[in-house]
Amino acid sequence: MKNAPSQDTLCAQALGWIEPKTKALVQPVHLATTFERDPDNEYSSGYSYIRNENPSWDQAEQLLTRLEGGAASLLFSSGMAAATSPFLALKPGDHVIAPEVMYWGLRNWLIGIGRNWGLGVDFVDMTDPAQVRAAIQPGKTRIVWAETPSNPMWQVFDIAALAEIAHAAGALLAVDSTVATPIQTQPIELGADLVMHAATKYLNGHSDVLAGTLTSARDDEYWQRIQAVRTSGGAVLGSFEAWLLLRGMRTLPLRVRQASANALFLAERLERHPRVAAVLYPGLPSHPQHAVAKRQMQGGFGGMLSIRVKGGEAAAIACAAKVKLWKRATSLGAVESLIEHRASIEGAGSPVPKDLLRLSTGIEAAEELLADLTQALEP
Repeated sequence: MKNAPSQDTLCAQALGWIEPKTKALVQPVHLATTFERDPDNEYSSGYSYIRNENPSWDQAEQLLTRLEGGAASLLFSSGMAAATSPFLALKPGDHVIAPEVMYWGLRNWLIGIGRNWGLGVDFVDMTDPAQVRAAIQPGKTRIVWAETPSNPMWQVFDIAALAEIAHAAGALLAVDSTVATPIQTQPIELGADLVMHAATKYLNGHSDVLAGTLTSARDDEYWQRIQAVRTSGGAVLGSFEAWLLLRGMRTLPLRVRQASANALFLAERLERHPRVAAVLYPGLPSHPQHAVAKRQMQGGFGGMLSIRVKGGEAAAIACAAKVKLWKRATSLGAVESLIEHRASIEGAGSPVPKDLLRLSTGIEAAEELLADLTQALEP
């Protein structure tokens, strides 16, 4: 073929791998934890012990590397295991910069464990690259961590601009691209050095796998340190979970496009609803970073949006309590639509407005999702 396969084809065929002995189109699950040495004491198979290498990881890791346009990928036991590994590969005294509003689990880790371990951590408004530049500590800043679109306000950060700032300071840009997925944004192409996914979410997409991933632009010494963090810390994905993750990735483009179309449909109509004070969605022209989103996202603006309900916290909680089709649950990126009063989950100190409901749009009929929200918003 003269042209490289599209993302649709890569995902649907999972790189087109065929099991060599049986010619099966789906690879087996390898449950072995240990592998035999050769008579010369080497491992010609490339596998020694399942915490180091696992043949069940290979296909998903290589597929993700192709989708992201990177040099190598790693699977982890959770999104948090993946997200914290780049920081654990640093040294005490190193400095990192992260967004003011981001996934609360990683934010809390940086504030607690990260700082206690010796990392310097600053949180800034990354919608303004000048604030990132001002937060750089020459000779100390090692990572600029950007989550875009950011959970749950769905701010969009200019990846190319952040990469330029980070690289000028000798730092790396790491992007949590969980919400955009490689179908709608390729951060490495825009200058990022690392891409992270909470693979529990869109990559798997079926609410039945806990997993995380990292993809690197280069297979360098720092990437080897991250790999050592995974191996020595035991943050490895189980064989069956890796198999399920790959199964989910086969339909990734279809699911992402449908969820994004549904989210835009809802956002445009909820923006006009008399009981909604604001709709936060990058696909709306009213979104403050809509122009940035149009420039660095393709094929849609993601399946996540948030609404701010008139009447404050009590009205928002009452709305979530009245839904019938939407599910009140903590997660995102699955085939079913989820609703959540996010401030209740994050607790004291959360920067999330108390009138905000986070909506993870699934692949159901958009009209039915809208009708359910409409009745739930009624006083």
